[in-house]
Amino acid sequence: MTLWWIGNAVLVVVLIVVIALLSRLLAAVERIRGAADDILTHGVELLGEVDDTPALLATTDATVAQVAVGATRYAGSVAKLLPAK
Repeated sequence: MTLWWIGNAVLVVVLIVVIALLSRLLAAVERIRGAADDILTHGVELLGEVDDTPALLATTDATVAQVAVGATRYAGSVAKLLPAK
């Protein structure tokens, strides 16, 4: 009968340890789920900001073309000022 009580006590201790470990695991899973939901929410918001990217790239290309024309003119003027080699 004594062994029966010792066995029950060991079983209760093991169950308490298992429940504690599962509780910690569940808390970690909930934190991960919250972070994943946050990433999803902000990712969807970010997609709305990326819709006008082609128009912004066209503006950037036009600006780069204007700068290239000015840089070419400047380099040509500087080349005329420098002595020939």
